[in-house]
Amino acid sequence: MTKTIHPRSRKVRILATLGPASSSPEQIAALYEAGADAFRINMSHGDQQSKVAVIAAIRELETIYRRPTTILADLQGPKLRVGKFADGKAELVKGATFILDRSSELGDAGRAELPHREIFAAIEPGARLLLDDGKLVLRVTEHDADRIVTEVIVGGWLSNNKGLNVPDVVVPMAALTEKDRSDLAFACDQGVDWIALSFVQRPEDLAEARKLIQGRAALLAKIEKPSAIERLEEIVEMCDGVMVARGDLGVELPPETVPPLQKRIIEVSRRLGRPVVVATQMLESMITSPSPTRAEVSDVATAIYDGADAIMLSAESASGSWPTESVAMMDAIGAAVERDPTHGDRIHFTVTRPDPTTADALAEAAKNIAATVSAVAIICFTASGSTARRVARERPGVPLMVLTPKPETARRSGLLWGAYPILTKDVTSFEEMVSKSKRMALRHGIAKAGDRVIIMAGVPFGTPGSTNVLHVVRIVGDELNGYSS
Repeated sequence: MTKTIHPRSRKVRILATLGPASSSPEQIAALYEAGADAFRINMSHGDQQSKVAVIAAIRELETIYRRPTTILADLQGPKLRVGKFADGKAELVKGATFILDRSSELGDAGRAELPHREIFAAIEPGARLLLDDGKLVLRVTEHDADRIVTEVIVGGWLSNNKGLNVPDVVVPMAALTEKDRSDLAFACDQGVDWIALSFVQRPEDLAEARKLIQGRAALLAKIEKPSAIERLEEIVEMCDGVMVARGDLGVELPPETVPPLQKRIIEVSRRLGRPVVVATQMLESMITSPSPTRAEVSDVATAIYDGADAIMLSAESASGSWPTESVAMMDAIGAAVERDPTHGDRIHFTVTRPDPTTADALAEAAKNIAATVSAVAIICFTASGSTARRVARERPGVPLMVLTPKPETARRSGLLWGAYPILTKDVTSFEEMVSKSKRMALRHGIAKAGDRVIIMAGVPFGTPGSTNVLHVVRIVGDELNGYSS
């Protein structure tokens, strides 16, 4: 049975993480109807086989709602952990000496195993080591090839296999572990649309993932390491999208530095034309509560005012008690912010100057013309999705209809600001382009008789990268007559 879901009035996208609280087809459909535009599958939890049914359920939405769906597979990345303790845990006392070594013996209050040889080679005296999401802090006093001697700066209880962060040095570890390579191959075989690479430190980290993906998915870089900030523009240029992963970023850096960094990452991503997702702890209290705090609402609103393409829910929708309500709340916040008369001015604080290309010039012109003639939509015909990305970068005040004959392009567009992707046959003439644009705008409820729409395409038709046409048309009442897909 097919259902109708009306076009989203808001332009910021919502990325919902799936998990134990939201893995059944019924729950996934409920999240979609509540406002989820794309779905994140966290490869850190569960086995690959458990993901097969979840991916199939997301794709089934395309049959039910006749709309493309978007799936992002988030790779775990290299997790640094200490070893185990003789009593399961030990108390590290402030001012005491604590040693990390390569011995496999069970640890105590004076030492523990660190099974990552790369850290021993990279660490330097004075560097900090953060344990258990930053709850404990050590400072390195001396080291050799097998031992790191530290002073406990912030003490507390440390239990088995707790995580370790090394914020002050670049650890020469491969960005992809064996698990990541296996998960990446699985995700591509399953036809996911985006692959998120965790703990990116340098642009070179993206090269292996890009090679393994072989064009089967778009590549998103998660910015969660201080070293990534140092080479931010290079990393953004190397990927297809960016995530502001505030969880680990807030562990490795002082928390007060995260808000300005969030703004900087969004600014760089927008300027370079990459979709940007703001993630982690956006509605954290809704894991256990049916309503968020006012501070959380303000946090989500700030990301939208900054011009993020998408905002993400993590545990709120994956394992919380109120997954559907969390999506609905994020949807409501997005709609409310975008109704603010000042929203349009605020999202254009970031200056996105066009490159000296015809396609960029037309994308900027489409935004300006839409405002001048009060058009209700910009309609772009695209095979690769590059035209849609250019227009989305300009943050026009109207929906962006993305008409494409390629399922992968339609699905990948799900993270673009304001995008409404439609899978349809390609056009072969100017007249067909105009008539199809009108029909699609009417059919999908984005325009009505008397409205103007702006059309962008490339001539000759069907040639990727040839965007060279911008056309303004007015819709009349009988455009649906003789409709074909």
